[in-house]
Amino acid sequence: MQTPDRRPRHFSMIREFHLADFFTLANAACGVLALFFSMQYLIGGRIEDFYLSAAMAPAAFAFDVLDGRIARWRNRHSSLGRELDSLADVISFGVAPAVLAFAAGMQGNGDMIALVYFVCCGVSRLARYNVTAESMSGDSGKVAYFEGTPIPTSVVLTGILAFAAWQGRIGDQLYGGQWQLGPLALHPLVLMFVLSGTLMISKTLRIPKL
Repeated sequence: MQTPDRRPRHFSMIREFHLADFFTLANAACGVLALFFSMQYLIGGRIEDFYLSAAMAPAAFAFDVLDGRIARWRNRHSSLGRELDSLADVISFGVAPAVLAFAAGMQGNGDMIALVYFVCCGVSRLARYNVTAESMSGDSGKVAYFEGTPIPTSVVLTGILAFAAWQGRIGDQLYGGQWQLGPLALHPLVLMFVLSGTLMISKTLRIPKL
């Protein structure tokens, strides 16, 4: 009868991580920090917290680029790494920009529907990518193109919100004011999130992967 292995396994999962995976976790950490800074801004109203939240997006983008480069450099690709990357991207480029938009003043019921749509599009786009990544890969194992815009393109949205904050155009001064469409209160600026989400789930838009 075989004796069960009773050796400690406290660090067994960490042993499975490759170098690139730690950069992916740094991406996720930036996304979580962005959420915290947005909440601090909502609580205290310090514009510095708003800027810090927005700044986490390009930081997360840098880590997102680096993890892919390192994985290719070391020729270490894994299903775990791909899932980690998607989960980190959902936080940093999906949930965090939506929460920053809410902090910027897009707080009407129509705004919230639009922001939920944006996040759901991002989640759907990443799930589709994970399922189809192998079939879209060439002999090199690298995906040749993206179907729909990649979710990290939402860094542009956070940049627009940071610029609006710098001009004092957030809160009641948000660009375009507010529309009242029957029972829905909606800021027209939130439509850029609707457009971004729609482009992410497009199957006709193909973007070469560099």
